[in-house]
Amino acid sequence: MIRVGIFGVNGYAGYECLRWLRRHRQAEVVFTTSESQAGRQLADIFAGPLDAPLIASDDAPLDAVDVVFVALPHGAAGLMARRARAAGVRVIDFSADLRLATADDYRRWYGHDHPAPELLPAPYGIPELWRAQLRDAPLIANPGCYPTSVLLGLAPLLQRGLLAQPTIIVDAKSGVSGAGRAPKQNTHFVEVNESLAPYNVGRVHRHVGEMQQEAARLATGTIAPEIIFSPHLLPISRGILSTMYVAIPGELRLEAVHELMHEHYRHEPFVRVLPIGQLATIAHTSHTNDCVISVALARPGMAIIITSIDNLVRGAAGQAIQNMNVMFGIDEHEGLR
Repeated sequence: MIRVGIFGVNGYAGYECLRWLRRHRQAEVVFTTSESQAGRQLADIFAGPLDAPLIASDDAPLDAVDVVFVALPHGAAGLMARRARAAGVRVIDFSADLRLATADDYRRWYGHDHPAPELLPAPYGIPELWRAQLRDAPLIANPGCYPTSVLLGLAPLLQRGLLAQPTIIVDAKSGVSGAGRAPKQNTHFVEVNESLAPYNVGRVHRHVGEMQQEAARLATGTIAPEIIFSPHLLPISRGILSTMYVAIPGELRLEAVHELMHEHYRHEPFVRVLPIGQLATIAHTSHTNDCVISVALARPGMAIIITSIDNLVRGAAGQAIQNMNVMFGIDEHEGLR
């Protein structure tokens, strides 16, 4: 039995992690923390069937667990990861603190010094792309939700050197839970309802650094990818739909692109490539750990790749549990069926 602790269970991702772990037959949740609600019960602050006692992070018994999920804000997460590793506990971090390879990159995208630079670089946790590095890893950087949807869609083309021009246009749309549980003016119901709002467009969104880093690792050939990213806030609770426009060799027909995508993920339990003519929707993946991909051609030489994931499951808690399963060498499906 894998003994688990969850830091920050009162956030959307932490709560989702607990919800899925309760189904896991080889994991036991030993403690759950909340800095703002310590001493209370989870059911007091989250309407739903789950309950658990909430303790302060400083009171967490690290000697009683094998792995911790750190669903804390950037900065605080890195400090907690350092503390857990010093206690010999494995770490799966939901924040950005371990995703970028260097402290300089982190400072560039997050605007402050890295809280625990000695932990870098950490294995980047998309199992379908970097599974070998995740096995027996002492810590794993759980990817961002947008980067997960984008990188799973681009990987088959990048790894085969099929990028004909450097610029990749990504138009992505996310449910409001992707902005976190802390209230912000632009995520209030009245601001979001009956609207569709772009934000941080171009190359300024913090996730661009993460996408760019991993896309460069995946790419073969002489052309280095450059991602132009335009995210939008949808008036729905959860889900991400990412549409990517990629220049490819002009002789590649739609059937060939579809076949290479299908072949790339043929044996992956959580990635499904739709038949030609079917397009991915948010409904395809809601409340699952799946990534659903569709392929089209705008014209010869221009592929359109569409991916759908649930931002709280595949984009956060579900992928974290999949990473834990890989880390400990058990069935990747466990707890995620």
